[in-house]
Amino acid sequence: MSAFQIVVCGSFVPDPLQTLEPVTAPGGPSLKNEMMLPAVLDPWAGHALFEAAHLAGMTPGSKVWLVSLGAKAKLQQVMMTVAQKAPFELVALDGPASGFSDSFDTAAHLAAAIDGIAGLDRSRLLVFGGWESASRGAGSTLQMVGERLGITEQFQGVDELTVNADGSFEILERVEGGRHQVSVCSGPPAVLGWATGRLPEPRNNPQIGMANMRAIMPALQRAKAAPVSSAGLCFASVALPRQQRQTRVVKNVPAEEIAREIAAWIGEE
Repeated sequence: MSAFQIVVCGSFVPDPLQTLEPVTAPGGPSLKNEMMLPAVLDPWAGHALFEAAHLAGMTPGSKVWLVSLGAKAKLQQVMMTVAQKAPFELVALDGPASGFSDSFDTAAHLAAAIDGIAGLDRSRLLVFGGWESASRGAGSTLQMVGERLGITEQFQGVDELTVNADGSFEILERVEGGRHQVSVCSGPPAVLGWATGRLPEPRNNPQIGMANMRAIMPALQRAKAAPVSSAGLCFASVALPRQQRQTRVVKNVPAEEIAREIAAWIGEE
C-alpha cells in the first residue's frame, strides 16, 4: 500500500458558545465584534483533520498538511490548541475567514496554496475538508478546490474511509434516512468532504503540540496575503434565525394522546 499525501482545508470560526449578532459594516455583512470573539477550528474541518491524521498513522510514509485561510493573529491562537491534536504541517494564508466571504475566491486561494506545496505528488493526493462549513456553509468551496486542481473523483458527506489492500478505498457517504451510499474509488487523487466521521476528538498531546509549533510559527510568518474579494456580492439582509416556542400546559392527558398529538404536529411541518 503506497503512502498518501493528505491536504486538509479548514479555518477557524467563532466559538459556538458565543452569541453571534450579524451587522452591516462598510465592507458588507459581518459579525458584531468579530475579531474579538473567541475562535475554534471549524468543527467540520476538525473531523477531516482527525480522519487524515488517523489514515496517515495507519499508512507509513504518509504526510498531512493543513491549509488554512484566516487572519494570522486568530490562526495563531487556534493553532495553539489544534497543534496538540494531530501531527501536521501548516500552510497559512492571511485573509478573511468570515462566513460572508465569497466561496469562489476562497477556493481559488486554497487551490493555489495546495498547488504550491513543494514535493506534492498528485498521484498520492487526497484533499480533505468539511462537507459543509461552520463559516462558509454554502457547501461549495471544497468542490471548487477539487475542480481547480483537476480532481474529478469527489465524495461529500463522508463518514468512513476504508483502504483496501490493492490501494483502492471504500467510502461511506451520507444519504437520506440515516443510510449511507457505498462507493469504491480505485485510488488517489480524490476529494473527500467529511461529515462527523467515526472517530472521537483526540486527546491533547503536548509532545505533538511542541513538534507542530516549531513549524507552525514560521509558517504563520510566511503566510501570503489572500484578499478574498466581495465584488459582485449583494446581501439584502442578514439576521439570526428566529426562535419560536409555543407552550401549552395540560393535565390528566394520557401519554398515548400526547404522542399522537406530537406526531400529528410533526406531520404538519
